[in-house]
Amino acid sequence: MGHQPKTRIYLTHGLPAPFRGPPVQPRYGFQGHPGVPPVATQPGVDGNMWMPTPVAPQNCAPGLEYLSQIDQLLVHQQVELLEVLTGFETNNKYEIKNALGQRVYFAAEENDCCTRTFCGSARPFVISVIDNMGREVMKLQRPCRCSSCCFPCCLQELEVQAPPGTTVGYVIQNWHPCLPKFTVQNEKKEGVLKIIGPCVPCSCCADVNFEVKSLDESHDVGRISKQWTGFVKEAVTDADNFGIQFPMDLDVKIKAVLLGACFLIDLMFFEHQPENNRHL
Repeated sequence: MGHQPKTRIYLTHGLPAPFRGPPVQPRYGFQGHPGVPPVATQPGVDGNMWMPTPVAPQNCAPGLEYLSQIDQLLVHQQVELLEVLTGFETNNKYEIKNALGQRVYFAAEENDCCTRTFCGSARPFVISVIDNMGREVMKLQRPCRCSSCCFPCCLQELEVQAPPGTTVGYVIQNWHPCLPKFTVQNEKKEGVLKIIGPCVPCSCCADVNFEVKSLDESHDVGRISKQWTGFVKEAVTDADNFGIQFPMDLDVKIKAVLLGACFLIDLMFFEHQPENNRHL
């Protein structure tokens, strides 16, 4: 009798999600949001390595399972060529990565030209956050409010929804004559953490740290850092890099709210028009 080839049977049922291969999805997703790059179902198709989808913890909102296995995020604002050349403010876009450089989320601001032009960094905004499957997993909403200590009754506020339509927390600016201070709240508007920044949030030649503290401000919990990117980039663009650190076992909802706090801090303190474009 001739040699008979052996039949091999591969069992995939029950294996952890990262070993099953990419789910069957359209290659590109999140349609209708201009400026968002194509979302690939496999790492590297769009030139970026996406973080593998982890197994979702119990009672975890869809899309927030990525936050369950990390204790820091790197937020890179993309450089907009049109903004550099003309000085006109464009919608902000951000890549959110883990410590390995794998993209976890992509975030895009949704705003109109008039609001960006006339309101500047004080503008209200909506930021949509998508994951590597093209799902809109978070929506961040900032209404038009004041940030001056002269108006303590109308200070900054950011609402974080995950998924969109379900509020998971807020970032509330606290009145203080000198320091930038915020309270991180849960969905019931109960205080969970505090964020305290420096008296003068100046990013000249050094990182600017906003400390995340316990509610009574007795000990440090984490940090939101605006990272110094060099003289050339700081002078020519307002594209900033941030690092967010938090405990690994922190509730994923509060991690999502801290990500929202990073965007609010960027718009409030670092969204400046480059010096060489102000005359345009």
